[in-house]
Amino acid sequence: MKNNYWVPALLLSIAFVVAGYFIGNLQVNGKKYDRYVTVKGLSEREVAADLAVWPINVILTGNDLEQLRREIEAQNQEVNTFFNQQGFGPEEITRGPVNINDVQANPYNSGATTSRYRYMAKSEFTLRTADVAKLQIALSESLKLLSRGIVMGSKNEWEPIEYIFTGLNALKPEMVEEATKNARQVAEKFARDSNSEVGQIRIARQGLFSIANRDANTPQIKNVRVVTTIDFQLED
Repeated sequence: MKNNYWVPALLLSIAFVVAGYFIGNLQVNGKKYDRYVTVKGLSEREVAADLAVWPINVILTGNDLEQLRREIEAQNQEVNTFFNQQGFGPEEITRGPVNINDVQANPYNSGATTSRYRYMAKSEFTLRTADVAKLQIALSESLKLLSRGIVMGSKNEWEPIEYIFTGLNALKPEMVEEATKNARQVAEKFARDSNSEVGQIRIARQGLFSIANRDANTPQIKNVRVVTTIDFQLED
């Protein structure tokens, strides 16, 4: 019976050897997997805005409410006619409310008691158009309204006209591909310096797309940007 003990012992030894092989191989592969480089890839585009929004105030002052009402209606009609003559359709022009303030009744207005006019009226318009070039022309031509006594300005002093780019979705695939290629080029340079080769992508993280004005003087030109962060495997 004692001679039969060597069989289980032999099988147990073989199991230890096989397990040791797999554990050792797993450690080697794990170390290979730990060899990677993290790089960033950039893609940028300069694009023209394809939508413009111009919020407009038409300001008028007076002392007689009835006369002020008539003048407001006349000026609003002139402004509407002006934009029609510039080639804008009714779907591009939205007429907002008319707000009338009693200047002398405002206790927070330091100049209320010395003001020549008691009432100030503001009419609101919004021009929203995809023809940005035509809006640029209308912006220059609007100065002619001053000669007719119409004071027209943007409602938003910090951003007189809002320029928007709506075509981001069409650019995304191409820009992500370019950013990925840019990241691989950086990884390949690192690999050459370390006597390695770039393998497969380990982890890829796409950054957020940003759209900003090219500069403060040309808000109608946008800079679209995306940065991707990618881990590449390194191989001997």
